Amino acid sequence: MSNIVAIVGRPNVGKSTLFNRLLERREAIVDSTAGVTRDRHYGKSDWNGVDFTVIDTGGYDVGTDDIFEQEIRKQVQLAVDEATSIIFMMNVEEGLTDTDYEIHELLRRSNKPVYIVINKVDSAKEEVAATEFYQLGIEKYYTLSSATGSGTGELLDDIVKDFPTTDYQDPFEGLPKITIAGRPNVGKSTLTNALLDVERNIVTDVAGTTRDSIQTLYNKFGHEFVLVDTAGMRRKAKVSEDLEFYSVMRSIRSIEYSDVVIIMVDATQGWESQDMNIFGLAQKNRKGIVILVNKWDLIEDKKTNTIRDFEKVIKDKIGQFQDIPILFVSALTKQRILKAVEVAMEVYEDRKKKIKTSKLNEVMLPIFEQTPPPANKGKYIKIKYCVQLPTPSPQFVFFCNLPQYVKEPYKRFTENQLRKEFGFTGVPIEVYFRQK
Repeated sequence: MSNIVAIVGRPNVGKSTLFNRLLERREAIVDSTAGVTRDRHYGKSDWNGVDFTVIDTGGYDVGTDDIFEQEIRKQVQLAVDEATSIIFMMNVEEGLTDTDYEIHELLRRSNKPVYIVINKVDSAKEEVAATEFYQLGIEKYYTLSSATGSGTGELLDDIVKDFPTTDYQDPFEGLPKITIAGRPNVGKSTLTNALLDVERNIVTDVAGTTRDSIQTLYNKFGHEFVLVDTAGMRRKAKVSEDLEFYSVMRSIRSIEYSDVVIIMVDATQGWESQDMNIFGLAQKNRKGIVILVNKWDLIEDKKTNTIRDFEKVIKDKIGQFQDIPILFVSALTKQRILKAVEVAMEVYEDRKKKIKTSKLNEVMLPIFEQTPPPANKGKYIKIKYCVQLPTPSPQFVFFCNLPQYVKEPYKRFTENQLRKEFGFTGVPIEVYFRQK
């Protein structure tokens, strides 16, 4: 097991800024608003050749009006339980608070190495002010500025030196990445928690509860992959806050780096224009796609053709790419969620499927001979050879004498024949015609 360092503290003391600095990229959303981070957020860092995992946590607070307060404290406790070392961060500008005492007591009971960090110390004056924190009864603390990076070296030197081992195992390396995307409040985090059978992510009825894209290892029932829960994606015109803008950008990036995108739809609201935008984003990036219609348990007066009619509405709107699995589930009651995992992994396998060149030509050339491209201006097109390109998603090149005369309808015919003969369910296929 690799070493895990959890960053813990009150809201707005600079935990996410330090997290980003340790990862050397803007992974966590940082804003002056307190309580931006809610769920546990993981990343990989290294210092002096030693790799380790870092956990960013939500701000631990008590007695506030924040409806997420209790859930955030639960997430912090889970991070503390999981960590091998803990950075307890406070803020010199606000000084020592009652909440700091409570957090310190919580961490002291964990019997794990705790490194007291006083953030936002940029001058000698603030160094003097930081001596207030000796009131915690501690022997040593570290002063630093997570914004500029000053002071982090001494902290990391001591953390790495105290690690019980220097071995590092990346639990996500080489695994499929399946991203759950959708509009706000369609049940993405509920599905994540249901699949993992733990309260991994905070779930409330408030739209926009999830802000960062949260990665978790799924390893059950013979399937192992990285499950990514994303923030809800509203239409651009409705995004008014910087926080939501960054959340949506993280969601888009998660889609771009995924292998399969599970698009969640609220059964009570139906397929809307924003669902179509998310679908288009996944298709444009050539990702495997599965559509989950969630909250199916809330649909009353179900009839024999209810599912078929719902599917037809979706397929009428998504255009020519129709070969997509559509499942009707309930994340809350866990109805058919394991089937969703099975289908997503089948789509993943189809996306990375490679067809031998000999088999491809053996199957496709007779089809082209029987149904050749329409003649254009008295010129006949003859397809002589085909090959699959060595790309992450299925792309095929068909060599012929007059590729410029092959029109779009015949490209769609070719794609349909590939799907009929070789599968590729839920996977966008690219077809190219080139000069022989």
